[in-house]
Amino acid sequence: MTAPIVIRDLSKVYNAERAELAVRAVDSISFAVAGGESLAIIGPSGCGKSSLLNILGCLDRPTEGRYELEGRDMAALDDDELAALRNRHIGFVFQSFNLLPRMSAAENVELPLLYGSVKNSRELARAALERVGLADRSHHLPSELSGGQKQRVAIARALVTHPTVLLLDEPLAALDAKLREDLQIELINLQKEVGITFVYVTHDQTEALALSHRIAVMDKGRVEQVDEPSRIYGFPRTRFVADFIGHCNLFSGPVTANEGGIVTLEVAGLGPVRARADTTTAPGRDATIALRPEKTRLAPAGAAASEDNHFTGTVHDFLYMGDVTVYRIETAAGARVEALLANSGSGRATFFEVGDAVSFGWRADAGHFLEA
Repeated sequence: MTAPIVIRDLSKVYNAERAELAVRAVDSISFAVAGGESLAIIGPSGCGKSSLLNILGCLDRPTEGRYELEGRDMAALDDDELAALRNRHIGFVFQSFNLLPRMSAAENVELPLLYGSVKNSRELARAALERVGLADRSHHLPSELSGGQKQRVAIARALVTHPTVLLLDEPLAALDAKLREDLQIELINLQKEVGITFVYVTHDQTEALALSHRIAVMDKGRVEQVDEPSRIYGFPRTRFVADFIGHCNLFSGPVTANEGGIVTLEVAGLGPVRARADTTTAPGRDATIALRPEKTRLAPAGAAASEDNHFTGTVHDFLYMGDVTVYRIETAAGARVEALLANSGSGRATFFEVGDAVSFGWRADAGHFLEA
């Protein structure tokens, strides 16, 4: 599969001419996005997502490095050539919809075709609206449409020119939770149907995990990890990725043993914590074990224990979330560990209460070993 987007050692520095004011928003990033792939870019506010998206959309130029779109180096193009390539190959979908209020849904979708003097523009606009399920709303003004319908019009407008790449910048952030979930499914199906490359910027980790073939996690201008969602979640490469994606217990301390594929850390407030790992890390080095709360077994105090890591404590607090409950357990030495229990049993769910004595534990292969 070809890669319409290739970036190598890409950086963007603002105020580069004044060292004391320089800000490196994007810092030596390299990756490629394959044709037909959906890549999500996530990270905290200020991590460089928007700056990277502006470069990918040919709205800004990198300070250093190379960006290739459809095999052409963006740095080698003048402004007119860059604009022509952008109009031909890139579609945009934004959080704010950006629909013209006095134009109907069909007219909004048709607009980029009129700019390009495309024949049969009206028929193409109607077909694009039909693709997103809005053929019966083609004559409605934006004020007559719901938030989800407006966003589907914006998506139809972005797709009507058949771009090579569709860039989506927080496209569902303005919608309520149920509508976001519905449109996530629609976007997944639409991406499969049209088969073009999606690059999706979002703050919503659940959205990124659900919508993408791969995820790029950014922090301080750098990409910490680019990987499949299941690997980002289950096998983070860095402490930042483990902590940023979902809920995660992070147990840090010096390595006290490394034998037979089992590494042992001495963790304050817990004691020895074991994880299965293929590593040569020597005793005395600091390391971290990342453990997802759903991998932790929680039981009443005194229950028989068979886990490699087993501890006792009391329920400090809990958060009921409908389908699951997240418990925070505190040990006698002051360590706190999150455990997640599914509320899937028949009848009314039963809960541990604050102050209840409990035992908890997990297998050695449930935790993920990190070198630092």
